[in-house]
This record gives sequence, structure tokens and C-alpha cells, in this order.
Amino acid sequence: MRLACCQHDIEPGAIEANVERALAAIATAADDGADLVCLPEIFSVGYFAFDEYERAAESLAGPTLARIADAARTHDVGVLAGSIVEDLAASTRDGFETPSENGLANTSVFFDRDGERRAIYRKHHLFGYESREAELLVPGQSLGLTAFDGFTIGITTCYDLRFPELYREFVDAGATLILVPSAWPYPRVDHWKLLPRARAIENQLFVAACNGSGVFGETALCGRSAIYDPWGESSAQAGSGEHAADEPTIVTADIDPERVASVRDEFPALRDRR
Repeated sequence: MRLACCQHDIEPGAIEANVERALAAIATAADDGADLVCLPEIFSVGYFAFDEYERAAESLAGPTLARIADAARTHDVGVLAGSIVEDLAASTRDGFETPSENGLANTSVFFDRDGERRAIYRKHHLFGYESREAELLVPGQSLGLTAFDGFTIGITTCYDLRFPELYREFVDAGATLILVPSAWPYPRVDHWKLLPRARAIENQLFVAACNGSGVFGETALCGRSAIYDPWGESSAQAGSGEHAADEPTIVTADIDPERVASVRDEFPALRDRR
């Protein structure tokens, strides 16, 4: 399976332009043979555009996700729309199960090749350090899991990387690939390079960390999207080609679900858990 992480530019508050960039990235990745495409965190309005969250919020049946679903169907690819600001009240009215009848959530949605919604994940760990996310949003309560092209895919979001117990839950649920849409900023580059790799190594699965690019006032996203295999080796990473590591690019790797089984058989560390 060919997996593509779309590290596209995100302009604060420019919803239409950002969605168009995401759609263009999906098309480009599909043209390059991608089977599965992952978008960054809060790709429509920008993670650090906190004052715009209320304006950008919409139902899971809203126009942004409808356009992503259409793109998945048109290009015959799976897409993780990861993520949008979800209006929980609107989603509840539209018949979706939500963690609260009111408020906003940081929500990723997985669409299959037919454009059908297969998984929903609302970010569990809300960032409080120099961020208003914990103030503005409601945390999620359930795992996001789906089957796709031989993988059992789990979904987490950015700051979740710092909480390894969540990834153990995904392992116990059968995950073999975890997608991590993110808006990871400078200066914590070393953490961004370490944590996805650590989650891959300790859980013996693929981890695809899809960051955005762009500047939000004094805060800049560090890019450096990467795909790690179950041994912790980099299958692909931003900055290894013609673009700088924090510039818009598409990071692509061919990954095999059998690699998970072979690593777990060769070095059965998970069997020794207590």
C-alpha cells in the first residue's frame, strides 16, 4: 500500500484556501499512486488560529468533510481528514454520537475509497501549554479504528504522542498502522522526531506522523512529516528531497502489513508485557 502524508501550507483563518490546498494535495498524491492520504491537524483553519475556531466549526455532515469525501471517491483513495473543528451540537442534531451535546472538538474522520465515513476520532489529550485548545475544546472518549488494504488503522492527533498508554490501547485493539495528523511547532523539533519513532518501536507497528507547514504569528509549524516502520526505521521523511523539511511537500512510502507480523515474530517484545 502506498501511503502519502500531505504536509501542505496552512494559512491562519483562510478556510477556503486551506481546503483547496488539501484537495489539491489529495489529487497530487493520488496521481502519484497513493492508496491512502493523510492530511494535517486542523487543516481548514489552522490549529493556532484559536479566535477562528467558532467560525470554522461545522458538523461531521458539513461542507468541508463532504468535499473531502467527494475527493476520496473521485480519486479512489482512502483519506484521513485529520482534523477539523467539529461543532458537537450540530453533529448531534445530524444524528452523530458525540462526547457532549455542546462545545467544539478536534475531530479526524477517515473516508474509504467510496467516500464513506469509516472512523471518527476526537483528540483525547488537549494541549494546555501556550495554547487555548484545552480551554476551547471537548476531549474525545473513544478510539478511532478502521480496516483498510490489509491494515487495521488507528487514529491519534499530535499531542496524543506524549501519552504512550493510548497507543497501547490501539495495540490491544489490533492496530498495525497509526496515523497522526499534527500541528507540531518549533522549537520542539527533537520531540517531534523522537516521539512518533518511539511509538512505532514500542508498539511494533507503522506510525505516520503528518505535520502541516505555515506560520501563525510568532509560531511556525516544523513540518518534518515522517513514516516509521515497526522497527522504528524511517520509510520516508520530509526534507530528504528538493524541499526543506518544513516546506510544503508530500511524504510517500510503500508499506506492507506483513512487515508488522514479521517484526513481532522476529522480536516478540509485546508478548512480554506484564
